[in-house]
Amino acid sequence: MKGYDVVIVGAGGAGLRTAIECARDPSIKVAVVSKVYPTRSHTGAAQGGLNASLGNAMPQDSPEIHAFDTIKGSDFLADQEAVYFMCKEAPEVVYELDRWGVPFSRIENGKIAQRPFGGASFPRTVYSADRTGHVLLHTLFEQALARDNIDFFNEFFLLDLIHNRQRVKGVVLYDIKNGEVITLRAKTVVLATGGFARIYWQRSTNAIGNTGDGVAVALLNGIPLKDMEFIQFHPTGLAKTGILLSEACRGEGGYLINKLGERFMARYAPEKMELAPRDMVSRAIEYEIREGRGFGEGTSAYVLLDLRHLGEEKIKERLPQVRQLAIDFEGVDPVYDPVPIRPSAHYCMGGIHIENYMTSSTALEGLYAVGECACVSVHGANRLGGNSLIELLVFGKFCGIAAREYAKQVDFLEMTQGEEKKGVEFIEELMNRQGYEKLSDIRRRMGEITWEKVGIFRDETSLRSAYEELSELIQRWEKIPVVDKSKVFNTNLVEVIELRNMLHLARAVAYCALHRKESRGGHYREDYPERDDENFLKHTLLTQEGDKLFIEYIPVDIKHHQPAERKY
Repeated sequence: MKGYDVVIVGAGGAGLRTAIECARDPSIKVAVVSKVYPTRSHTGAAQGGLNASLGNAMPQDSPEIHAFDTIKGSDFLADQEAVYFMCKEAPEVVYELDRWGVPFSRIENGKIAQRPFGGASFPRTVYSADRTGHVLLHTLFEQALARDNIDFFNEFFLLDLIHNRQRVKGVVLYDIKNGEVITLRAKTVVLATGGFARIYWQRSTNAIGNTGDGVAVALLNGIPLKDMEFIQFHPTGLAKTGILLSEACRGEGGYLINKLGERFMARYAPEKMELAPRDMVSRAIEYEIREGRGFGEGTSAYVLLDLRHLGEEKIKERLPQVRQLAIDFEGVDPVYDPVPIRPSAHYCMGGIHIENYMTSSTALEGLYAVGECACVSVHGANRLGGNSLIELLVFGKFCGIAAREYAKQVDFLEMTQGEEKKGVEFIEELMNRQGYEKLSDIRRRMGEITWEKVGIFRDETSLRSAYEELSELIQRWEKIPVVDKSKVFNTNLVEVIELRNMLHLARAVAYCALHRKESRGGHYREDYPERDDENFLKHTLLTQEGDKLFIEYIPVDIKHHQPAERKY
């Protein structure tokens, strides 16, 4: 059994940035585990950019203004000290990426370019055309490969954590390539497994593998999750598929148009228009469709994103990937025609509860979490576009320092024979399972429940129904057989486990949303349409014991800005 000082599960931007920082000390042995090849991680799909107050577009920008925009955008549920920390560290993290070779777009004087994004007071989103995540991920992977003390376990799937309830001991992994189960001993474990917006199966901007494996494993091991009710729906998913068209479309000046030809955001956010925060724009689109001002009917309804006035040259220079996606998946060239769009589940503000933002530590000693799988919380009830990439870079850096230094102070814990065999028995049980349920049926039904009942608009009846139905689907999951009995690349087996993870997370989202009887950010209750600071200016903390879910609440850090009405 191999042992590592630090085992990082996830090789997207958060995992790689953490690994690079850990590996600065050549005495530290680091393992990076990923269920896909690292450059296929979902960070590569980020299009628009990352926020940092460089002041290149407008010199009056500052970390303090960036922090205020973030706190206001969060509907005052973000922890303010954590936000200030992220915004203060953001510029240096960007300059470090620049030195490492990220090919940022530039302005005429050679400085890094910055574009406007929703909810921001100034243009502060640093970008590389509309492929920012792609170039960022490849640069980080190159930096990680250059370090001799990082070992990669590519195409290994996280099955479980091993711990003694006080401290982590290691991880159990499934080797997708050959069907073997392996255990890695670890002094520290970092979960960087990304988000879980694929719980909205048919209507998500996320990659097919964004099934929340690290978050689900934490939940099933009794580790608290925070603010799971807050899901971000991105306003501009392609109408037919939900595939993302970047906020850069609106940042560069795109319009949202209804079937009457109106720029309807004037009704909802007259000052910011299309650059209001994502939760407000998504609700506005759905209101237009509800009121009959959209195109089409039912689940096929949509509004239009109009980029034509930007001109062919600007679209090709600033939005080449957006254009290609529209052509490939909607059959529409935005140079000549508006693109049909509708909101799509995009980002999870909630995740594994972080106890110390400086270290990204969790409730289990030696276990850290970073990136979208974690809840610091810097996004609160609604994330501003451009803040996800900067979050994973800033907190990845400081998580790496903390994990590295902790690993130097402790020894490996001994594992019992039962712990070593834990994953083997689980896989054997799945492979030998008899059952009659269909994986595809349950997964599709999960997506219908989440979109229809835990979506952009919510109420008591729909959320209670969703919780009960998802609980029933968890029971039905026990009857799904693994049809493919092969050992090599058994994607059927992996998908069965991924579905278990998604079902537990979907139920957690519905349960937390049911108990938050107010509207705030991405959580909109039609039966409680107002924000209720008196009763709900607090974080939801969720734990699971057996099949039972338990909720408690903890305070929000309000140090710098008192809550105020959020207007744009």
